[in-house]
Amino acid sequence: MEGQGVLRRVRRTQRDYDLPFKLGVVGEVERGDLTYKQAQRKYGIQGRSTVLKWLRKHGRLDWRGRNPMIGKETPYQRIRELEQKLKRLEAEKEILNRAIDIADKELKTDIRKKYLALLSEALRQQGTEEPPSP
Repeated sequence: MEGQGVLRRVRRTQRDYDLPFKLGVVGEVERGDLTYKQAQRKYGIQGRSTVLKWLRKHGRLDWRGRNPMIGKETPYQRIRELEQKLKRLEAEKEILNRAIDIADKELKTDIRKKYLALLSEALRQQGTEEPPSP
């Protein structure tokens, strides 16, 4: 029976974390860089509520009875959202510019020139000098 693999359960050991480490993790979570669960995975913290206990004990926010990260996004998530919005708006601008070009060509009009002339006049009245480029 020696040749057969025997599955043995590995006992988990309790780890002691020093105060600067705890404060660093708490700081990352409270800044919004990580959720407490992400911090737990990142640093290999075994206890499910260990980081929450640190937040309650050492943190500056009120962590009792609710999850403050619900509905909040990390700065990375906010940047991704804004980048996606920027891409969508650039695509919409391109579509509108193409539509104006097609309308000018098909209807033999100068929509863009008329628009820019009206915009220039409005900006002059407001005291701004240069209209934005199309």
